[in-house]
Formats: sequence, C-alpha cells, structure tokens
Amino acid sequence: MSGMKTLEDLKALRDKMKANLDVRQAGDNENNVKIIVGMATCGIAAGARETFNAMMAEASALGLKNITFTQSGCMGSCYAEPTVEVTVLNQQPILYGNVTAEKGKEIIAKHIQHGELLQNLIIGEPFEKI
Repeated sequence: MSGMKTLEDLKALRDKMKANLDVRQAGDNENNVKIIVGMATCGIAAGARETFNAMMAEASALGLKNITFTQSGCMGSCYAEPTVEVTVLNQQPILYGNVTAEKGKEIIAKHIQHGELLQNLIIGEPFEKI
C-alpha cells in the first residue's frame, strides 16, 4: 500500500470507503433513485468506471443518501457508451449516453438533486428487460 504511512491515513481511507459504500447501497427507500451504469467491455473502454466513481463521489459530496448505484452488462447502446440509466420513483427511466465523469456529476447535481433532465444527453428508452 503505497502512500499509507500512519494509522490516521488508514482510518481516513476507511472513512472515505465507508461513505462511498453508504452512497452505493442506499437500500430500499421509498424515495430511492436507481442509477445503473453500463459496465460491459465497451462501457469500460469508453470510461464507464470513471463515470461510475465520479457519480458516486458527487452524490456523497452533495449528501444525497437516496441513491442506489449498480453496474450492469451491456445495455444495448454500445454506440453511446458510457451509458447511464436513471430511474426515479414513479417516473419513466431515462437513458443517458456519452456520459463522461463530468457529465455524470452534472446528472447527479441537476437531474437527481433538482429534477432537471439533461436533454442533450438523453439517447432514448432503456433496453427493455424481459
């Protein structure tokens, strides 16, 4: 573990990881928002891992605790990777495409926190699940 020099460093890392885990596993909350990031090979190659991490960090920084983050395989929109599906309770899911880490933070700040859709990133309906 390069960079770990003291017990305080380890405790700080533990606290940071716990905060990320708390955000990632918000659980079944009646006001819960579900965010799915496509993490198939095409998504990862396009930067989905960075998008996923940036969105979790932004939600944590904003103190949003009603979000469940998950990863999925192919979402059927490989041309627009990284793809992110956002489902807010009692609303149709929204599928965003070409979501960089910065755009992911914007989705959290605008769509999740303020209910404002990012029209320029919407690529259509999510892939229908059977």
